Amino acid sequence: MDTPVVLITGALTGIGRATALAFAQEGARVVISGRRDDAGQALVAELRTLGAEAEFVRADVRHEDDVRNLVDKAVERFGRLDVAVNNAGTEGKPGPLTEQSAETYVATFDTNVLGTILSLKHEMRVMLAQGHGSIVNLSSTMGSRGAAGASMYVASKHAVEGLTKAAALEGAAAGVRVNAVAPGPVDTELLNRFMGTAERKAGAAATVPMKRLGTPEEIAQAIVFLASGKVDYLTGQIIGVNGGKTAS
Repeated sequence: MDTPVVLITGALTGIGRATALAFAQEGARVVISGRRDDAGQALVAELRTLGAEAEFVRADVRHEDDVRNLVDKAVERFGRLDVAVNNAGTEGKPGPLTEQSAETYVATFDTNVLGTILSLKHEMRVMLAQGHGSIVNLSSTMGSRGAAGASMYVASKHAVEGLTKAAALEGAAAGVRVNAVAPGPVDTELLNRFMGTAERKAGAAATVPMKRLGTPEEIAQAIVFLASGKVDYLTGQIIGVNGGKTAS
C-alpha cells in the first residue's frame, strides 16, 4: 500500500526508534509504543516533522490488556494494520547459567517471549481478518547460536525464532507474512549494558568479519525491506543482518 499503517513495539530507543524514523521517511503512518510517555511524545513530534502521521500509545508488552489496547488503538486511528514490528526486548541479567534463577528467567522471558506471543496474537487477530499483513520480529545472532554468560537471552531469542516460524505457517494461507530479523552486535544502549565495558564492546566488534558494530539505522532498513510488498513470497524466515558473523 502507498501509505502503510505500521505498529512498532519498543520504539523509543535503539533499533525501534531507528525503525520508526525509517518508516516515517518512507511515508508510512506510524503507531509507536513503549513505557515512557515523555519519550513517546517526543518521538511522535519528531516523526511528524518528517511529514508522517504518527501516534504514541503507552504499552508494556508483558501485559495482555496493554497489547490488546495498543493494537485496537492503531486500528481505531488508521482503520487497519499493515505492518507490525515486534522490537520490545531486554538483555535480562547476563551471567553464568549457575547464577540464573526463576526471577531472572521471568525478567527476560516475560518481555522477549511472552511479549512476542501477545503481540503476535493481537496483530494476527486483526491481520487474519483483513486478509493481509506483514509482521517482523526481532531476534538476534544468538537466536541460532550459543553464547557463554547469556543463557536467558540466548534461550529467549531461540524461542522468538520458533514463534516466528509457527506464526508464519498459521498466517500464510490468509496472506499474513511473519519473519524475523536477527542482528549481530549493534551499537545500542542494550549492547552497552550487555557488554558492560568499552573493552568488551570492542571485542564484540572484532568478532564480526566486517570488523565493526552495526548501526540501528542499518537494521531498520532491513526491517523496512522485509516488511514491504517487494518480498511478498517471503515468510517464516530468519534474516541475519550481522556483518558476516554467521557466514562460516
